[in-house]
Amino acid sequence: MKYDLKYDVSCALASGNHFEWQLFNGQQWGSILNDFVIEAHYCQPGANGITINLSMGPVYIDFDEMTVDGAVVNLGVRRNTLLSPNQKEVMGWYYKDNHRWCEYGSHGSGRRSSSVRSDFIEQQYNRNPRGSVQFTVGSMTYKVDFTAMTQTNLSTYMLRKVRRRPKFNEVVTTNSSNQNSLPLLASPSANPSNSSSHYIWEFMGDEGIWAEYQKPGCSLDSAEIERLYQLNPQSQVSFTVRRFSYTLDFSGMYQVNNKYGTRRAIRRTASEIQPTNSTSSQARWQFKDMDGQWNDYIKGGSWGCCSVSSQDIEAQYQQDSSGIMSFRAGRFSYELDFSDMTQTNLSTNTTRSVRRL
Repeated sequence: MKYDLKYDVSCALASGNHFEWQLFNGQQWGSILNDFVIEAHYCQPGANGITINLSMGPVYIDFDEMTVDGAVVNLGVRRNTLLSPNQKEVMGWYYKDNHRWCEYGSHGSGRRSSSVRSDFIEQQYNRNPRGSVQFTVGSMTYKVDFTAMTQTNLSTYMLRKVRRRPKFNEVVTTNSSNQNSLPLLASPSANPSNSSSHYIWEFMGDEGIWAEYQKPGCSLDSAEIERLYQLNPQSQVSFTVRRFSYTLDFSGMYQVNNKYGTRRAIRRTASEIQPTNSTSSQARWQFKDMDGQWNDYIKGGSWGCCSVSSQDIEAQYQQDSSGIMSFRAGRFSYELDFSDMTQTNLSTNTTRSVRRL
């Protein structure tokens, strides 16, 4: 099949396709005739590229690098999308398994599926195309780097290639007032009945205190757990806290340590959304550790399951800015002195500096 060029902007529109492949000859862009064959190949995640026969000779289009090689030098290539403002392509995200390219959310060669799907990764990509996203499969946590287009196992550091390709001829119509949202991943607060509240997810800590799931200590926070719960209230979710992996069971409302089998109760509570401009929601409280580093107070965080957060401390500070607040972290009790801006371990009498940002 011949893939001659046509320097006419109307040819792509006349074809009725939502895509258009073009080559640059050094002076102008020309549309490639019969480019639906190129598109069909490009939509296959395993396709590295395609060789097309032009009247000037055969050339090879590299889909990953979007470059052209062949008898004709200095050719450029691009793929245009011809969509209305309320339309978007359905994109697939794939990783290279040991034997084949697998879409996220499907079963790989190990018969295990990832905890995220293409639509979720695409949503994160659209928010920050140079960022990354983390997810879990069983006891392993992975990171997809959008810049390098790689997937890294954060335990073994095994690297796999990642590709983002459109689904062939799949276009969806979006809500023009919220084009960046995916219907399946819409926040529960989008429901008018929940417009004044959001949901907090907590587990029962060692001291009998409910502690919220929060990053960076935990790989998931309340917002992400709520999103997964809305997708399937009967499902199970995997997550990690430091070197341990856990399973959160929505139907039983408990979490299990996958290594030791320790089970803890969890709960989901509605919390009224506070105004974002309030002083208490903006203030951050930190303590200086033994290495001289400032750390946030994070309820249920990685430094011994703290019983208070910055918001809790700020609320107490607003009531009495010269008073003392008691809290616990792990097996120790502490006092936070607002006048001296210090915290004291009541067992060891160790004193650390505190600051309010």
